[in-house]
Amino acid sequence: MRKATRTIDTHAHWYPREWLEMFARDGAKEGAKIERDGAKIVVRTERIQNAFTEEFVDLERRLRGMDRTGVDVHAMSLTTPMVYFASPGLGLALAQCYNDCAAAAHAKYPGRLFGLAQAPMQAPELAVREVERAAKLPGIKGLYLATNINGTDLDDRKFWDVYAACEALGWTVFLHPVDTVGRDRTGKYYLRNLCGNPYDTGLAAAHLIFGGVLDRFPKLSFNLPHAGGTMPGLIGRWNHGARVRPELAHMKKKPSAYLRRFTYDTIAHDDAIAMNLVRQVGADRVVLGSDYCFDMGLDQPVKTVMRWKDLKPAERELILGKTAAKILKL
Repeated sequence: MRKATRTIDTHAHWYPREWLEMFARDGAKEGAKIERDGAKIVVRTERIQNAFTEEFVDLERRLRGMDRTGVDVHAMSLTTPMVYFASPGLGLALAQCYNDCAAAAHAKYPGRLFGLAQAPMQAPELAVREVERAAKLPGIKGLYLATNINGTDLDDRKFWDVYAACEALGWTVFLHPVDTVGRDRTGKYYLRNLCGNPYDTGLAAAHLIFGGVLDRFPKLSFNLPHAGGTMPGLIGRWNHGARVRPELAHMKKKPSAYLRRFTYDTIAHDDAIAMNLVRQVGADRVVLGSDYCFDMGLDQPVKTVMRWKDLKPAERELILGKTAAKILKL
């Protein structure tokens, strides 16, 4: 599976042990707690929860998993509940803890582990300062951001100073669902993930396009998880809406003109859909992702890309690592 290019997984989650300890200790007064459910660790806030195994915590197990699946590099990211549930002070402390731990992990394994920063977006002025601080840490290569912040969409002007800071740094902003749309109708059948995650990703992309964020920050790139969620399949409908709806009369370009302002990971779970995405946005805008190591991710992310027979060798190299190396500045 090894290729000339380093294989770089851009969608790989990590919970540092020190972060979990802070979450349980300092978050208790704000409704946060950690429980055990057999082999699973369960983190809970008053609104959301997530369950994961020790493999998400222990770096040695992670490296063995990477070797087993042919992945050379992880760009590690915190996932649900991130840090937005907390008060501004605790959110900042949790973000700093994660970023410092990610930098320490990179220092221990400099060729293999990098970090995507957390920032307390519930207090944007603190988030700007933490982005600027984290950028000075070794191995921190971008911002990891939820697809909405406690129900506030990403085109809200209060977040624009954070985007300006990321643009100045040359950072890509990597998006990920946390608290998804339609919770009142997605409680059964794991629909909050099966439907909620791709729906919320598409909504986030729509707000960035229609809300003018991409126009205001022309050098800022965003990464969409789960193969772009609903966005690629809806782009024709968005184009039509921009042509006929008065609510979108402000649009100077078609929404499809912004497709290549995003990168997209490989978690499509269907080879035909994945290849449609590659042809729609270009192989140079698709990057390897696994959702390490949740059951809703790709067990063998490199093998998944290797079996896409319609890819040219140069396209496969871009997806496996070359594009990720470029946007992460590795």
